[in-house]
Amino acid sequence: FYHMDLYGSKERFDIFPEEPSGQEDRSLGDTRKESALSSEKFQRSQEAGYDLEKEVAELAKMYGLDEDREKELELLGGHLEMVESRWPPARTEKAGSQGSIYNASKSSSPVKDQSQSTKQQGFPGEASQDEDQSKARAEDEAERHTWSREGLSSGSMSDEWNSQAVSEEEEAANVFCSTCKMPIRAFDKLFGEHKDHEVAQLPSAVESEREEIHKNMCKLEEQIAQMENFASHLEEIFITVEENFGRQEQNFEAHYNDAVQVLAQKYEEQLEALGEEKRQKLEALYGQLVSCGEHLDTCKELTDATQELYLENDKANFMKVKSFNYFFFPYNYRLEEFLKKEVDLELSTLPDFEERVIDFSEVEQLMNSINTIPAPCAPVINPQAPNAATGTSLRVCWGLFSDDTVECYQLCYKPVSNERPSDEQAEHTLKVKETYCTITNLLPNTQYEFWVSALNASGISPPSERAVYVTAPSPPTIKSKKIRSCENAALVCWESRDINPVDSYMVELSKLTDEENGDIITESIVGIPNCEVLIHLQPTQSYRICVRALNLGGSSERSEPVLINTTGTYFCLNEDTAHPLLAILDDGFTIACDELENPECDLPVYDNSFTRCIGILGSLIPFPGKHYWEVEVEEDTEYRIGVAFENTPRHGYLGANNSSWCMRHIITPSRHKYEFLHSGMTPDVRITVPPRRIGILLDYENCRLSFFNADIGQHLYAFNSHFQHYVHPCFVLETPGILRIHTGIAIPPWTAL
Repeated sequence: FYHMDLYGSKERFDIFPEEPSGQEDRSLGDTRKESALSSEKFQRSQEAGYDLEKEVAELAKMYGLDEDREKELELLGGHLEMVESRWPPARTEKAGSQGSIYNASKSSSPVKDQSQSTKQQGFPGEASQDEDQSKARAEDEAERHTWSREGLSSGSMSDEWNSQAVSEEEEAANVFCSTCKMPIRAFDKLFGEHKDHEVAQLPSAVESEREEIHKNMCKLEEQIAQMENFASHLEEIFITVEENFGRQEQNFEAHYNDAVQVLAQKYEEQLEALGEEKRQKLEALYGQLVSCGEHLDTCKELTDATQELYLENDKANFMKVKSFNYFFFPYNYRLEEFLKKEVDLELSTLPDFEERVIDFSEVEQLMNSINTIPAPCAPVINPQAPNAATGTSLRVCWGLFSDDTVECYQLCYKPVSNERPSDEQAEHTLKVKETYCTITNLLPNTQYEFWVSALNASGISPPSERAVYVTAPSPPTIKSKKIRSCENAALVCWESRDINPVDSYMVELSKLTDEENGDIITESIVGIPNCEVLIHLQPTQSYRICVRALNLGGSSERSEPVLINTTGTYFCLNEDTAHPLLAILDDGFTIACDELENPECDLPVYDNSFTRCIGILGSLIPFPGKHYWEVEVEEDTEYRIGVAFENTPRHGYLGANNSSWCMRHIITPSRHKYEFLHSGMTPDVRITVPPRRIGILLDYENCRLSFFNADIGQHLYAFNSHFQHYVHPCFVLETPGILRIHTGIAIPPWTAL
């Protein structure tokens, strides 16, 4: 809102839009009349009670908003209240008239004309309007003198009001238009151009935008990391180019020096041969020259002697044989003999030298080999890395610690045989480009010998040193029928499927905390040297157990899992101890005897089986504490059930020695008789209700073996004996019938009574 002193100043024309030219000469009186009319309308609105929500509802109804918009109205309700709280209050009647004058002055000229025409037509209460107008004129005249003194400060105050109005308008943007991607006011959503757009709360929109910015920043960081990696790669390529150039330069220089050395050697050889030929020619010519000089001297001597003889006057002396020097014959004879000798006037050697051709084939070969790379050096094969093997595959790695160029590698391997050299396994060869290779289709837990060579266009390198790798073992096989467990522990047995021994075993223990959701807590027991392990567990839990075999190559795959429940004691029946007439049904816990032959018949038996009584032992219970199981019997069947040591005699009866304790059922003509036997002795116990389901409680700590009628929770009898060793459950049929053994039962509470 602007101060009223602007209406009489030139600044008014800078703030408000210009009016049409036809109304530029409009008088101040007309303006004041319009202000009075606006003031009256404002007063009426104040008297009638201005309700913003009611007006919004009417406008919504007028614009045809449906019921689906009510939710948006509720969403924007808080913002409407905030906007209403910022609505300019009516200060006084005077202020209201000022605001009306301001509003009237800002309205367009057609609206002003309409207000004037309405005034001319007249309406009820015209006299009161004239009075109001006269009062407004008087008040305006009085205030104009006051506001004129503030003319200098009016511009700054108007700027302040402008900034306040703009700030209020900015604060009114309290929702976010998802369609236009911009903040808007609540009114713009209801009645403006954003009416049909999707909007959201401004804080949630800001949070969503921040999340998008964070995602984009993450993507930008990824791109930066990729570009940095690529830049690093380019730097490596630059370095590699420089290294390759240096290597090729050295290679070229070496070949060039070799070629120059060969040329120098050829030059020296040819020059030496040429000098030898020169020496030979000169020696031959010199010898011929010396011979020619000697012959010439002889000729001169003969000539002188002949002339002297020819001048002799004495004829007798001329013909006489004289001895002159070495002449002992007539002189003429000697002269004739000398002349008969042939004189060699041919040159012993020619002055021309033999044409020598230099053999450049070796130089050409060297020159042609300048671009030829040398054969590579031998690679170095790495030792086996941990966990680099499976049961059927091996990953072999090697390296080339030289600058040689390599096109590919030749990998050779064969199984390591402990047999004679003549029975060695065949070798296998692979060609690979990289410095590693994964070989498949191998045997589990087997050693293999590997060696590798490098190849290029010039040839193949020497083979590397040989390295021995070993594959991982095969998964063990858990003997589910030999698993024994109780509330606090379990004894798990398995067998290896490999011929070669393994280093150790690892048991993976998974506790099923929630079978529906599949929540699993996994633990591992490592370093187990044998094929069995005693595991301590928690009561009333379910466990899934797997076994792995380990060697230098790594661990095997998991074995088939077995499920163990610690709700009670579990054991199985040892078939090796069963009498030949005793049959074990498919469930593994029901024994039957249908034959009527003599128990001591000539049937094949095992070394550890019973021969006299038709019985069988259960597996050993090697856990301290209490153990409970039940046996379902028939009334017309005679039986013995109890426990026995491992060394109990197989040719005797159960309970007849000091290594077994049992409850015996005998059918007599008068009644059912029950005996509790140990070392052949039994107390006098009478049982009135024949039990159909007998519970047996073994308590190692309290040295007690108790029998119960499980159907009615009745205690029958208890042996108090110190068990020096762990015992086996035992079961005997003395007449044809069936016994059903139930394990994994929690100890009933009535056993403690």
